[in-house]
Amino acid sequence: MNRRKVMVAGVFDIIHPGHIYLITKASELGDVIVVVARDSTVKRLKGRRPVIPEGQRLEVVRSLKKVDEAFLGHEGVDMLRIVEEIKPDVILLGPDQAFTEEDLKRKLEARGLNIEIKRLKEPYRAHNLCSTSKIIKEIIDRSKELESSIQNRNSTAQTSCA
Repeated sequence: MNRRKVMVAGVFDIIHPGHIYLITKASELGDVIVVVARDSTVKRLKGRRPVIPEGQRLEVVRSLKKVDEAFLGHEGVDMLRIVEEIKPDVILLGPDQAFTEEDLKRKLEARGLNIEIKRLKEPYRAHNLCSTSKIIKEIIDRSKELESSIQNRNSTAQTSCA
């Protein structure tokens, strides 16, 4: 018996428990196919480059146990072209993805695709660092603390040598 193809898509920049939660939930619905956003798409949509280059993000996602297949999305503005190629049975949206289920369903139907759209309602909250932006902020904060600590040590060392 063939399992349903369940597609999830995203940046997958710094892999965290929220990503694993989404992929695990997708695996409960069928075989998981992940589409990793291209660097240019991330820059266009989020106004920033991903920390991790697209090839490396794809390699990491492909290595995740519950991922059956993973692909890079296409360059350009037509984000649904890859959906036409993969033809999933289900698209599982993360709780914070910008698409509305109804709008996505309508756009897919206009292309002759009858795909079930589901949204993961509850975001992952078991750990504080469950989003790439939270992880980046934590790294920046710790970097500032470390820099301050080094400056304090250096000024203490200079005064004790005087």
